[in-house]
Amino acid sequence: MEHQFSKDAKNLVGSPMFKMMARVQELEKSGKKIIHFEIGDPDFSTPQRITDAAIDALKAGETHYVNSSGMAQLRDAICDSTEKDLGWRPEREQVVVAPAISFIYFTVRALVNPGEEVIVAEPGYSSYFSTFDFIGVKAVTVPVFEKNNFRLAAADLEKAITPKTRLVILTSPSNPTGAMMTKENLTAIYKLAEKHNFYILSDEVYKKMTYDLPFSSISANDRCQERVIILDGFSKAYAMTGWRLGYSIAPKPIAEKLGLMIQTVISNVPPFIQLAGVEALSGDQSSIKVMMDEYRKRKDVMIKGFNELPGVSCIDPDGAFYAFPNIQKTGMTSKEFAEFILEKANVALLPGTDFGPHGEGYLRVTFATSLSNIEEGLRRMKEALSKK
Repeated sequence: MEHQFSKDAKNLVGSPMFKMMARVQELEKSGKKIIHFEIGDPDFSTPQRITDAAIDALKAGETHYVNSSGMAQLRDAICDSTEKDLGWRPEREQVVVAPAISFIYFTVRALVNPGEEVIVAEPGYSSYFSTFDFIGVKAVTVPVFEKNNFRLAAADLEKAITPKTRLVILTSPSNPTGAMMTKENLTAIYKLAEKHNFYILSDEVYKKMTYDLPFSSISANDRCQERVIILDGFSKAYAMTGWRLGYSIAPKPIAEKLGLMIQTVISNVPPFIQLAGVEALSGDQSSIKVMMDEYRKRKDVMIKGFNELPGVSCIDPDGAFYAFPNIQKTGMTSKEFAEFILEKANVALLPGTDFGPHGEGYLRVTFATSLSNIEEGLRRMKEALSKK
């Protein structure tokens, strides 16, 4: 039988990261020992105090429906954490709880009509583009360049703005490049939003994961009361990728609409997971420093190692756990390089073009794996490239 899909379903592409991971897992089943530089999943376990909070909640019977926008305890904890981290306090009604990645879809769906435009920096997070294709909105990309540390410049952004621009998505620290926006960058972009009347979705999932540059949020300009919507979550800083817990802070009318969308599609995030989130935000934060100290060591080894590979160079990322090496002098395309390294070195990494055409000539690699894996992966790559 030939199945007849809707037009939107036909446009659905999915995530290249998960496609690569599935392919690598098949290779591992055949006996190959693959070094994973491709998927941004922390190799740390969720801190025990957070897991214990979920177990205690399960034992206490926290297994029923709750408010679709999120439990009061978690929303209040998010308000507390925001005040501590960003210097201003949202109202509970501005906070909505759901898997973090779902807010990409929900926000675009709530604010942008098919045929209208969303602007993103490119290279950019691949799930943005998949969402745009599925909904039928037009993606307008603004290239970011290695010479500018992959930061989005307000002047470049303004050139891409049209009367159809409804939303700009900012990612800082960035997946895939690890770049961070400066306070001056963000203030200039917010002024453009006021001038041209568009919304800003600020993806801040990696905001607790920075190295030498202090984190700045564009929400400082309006405290998410006018045109800024924050997307944030627990996956990375608290090593909770499998928990699928995140949140959005938005102007109240938008937060209310997001809550209705969650009610329609998800019902609610399980309460025992939300109570684990309360513990994550409210309890001892020392696990973040422990992880970040380790990530810094790994970052330094990985950056040094890539800079020693023939034909490869790599700048230091500002945050997250990704690097974006330049492989243009190898003479291979991004896809050719990724295929060559997977086949000859048994190292999985992602071509930069998985994050848009302007990723050509680059790779995305993650150091969310052990130091020994990083060293072994670099050794294998160096050996394979020396024999090329």
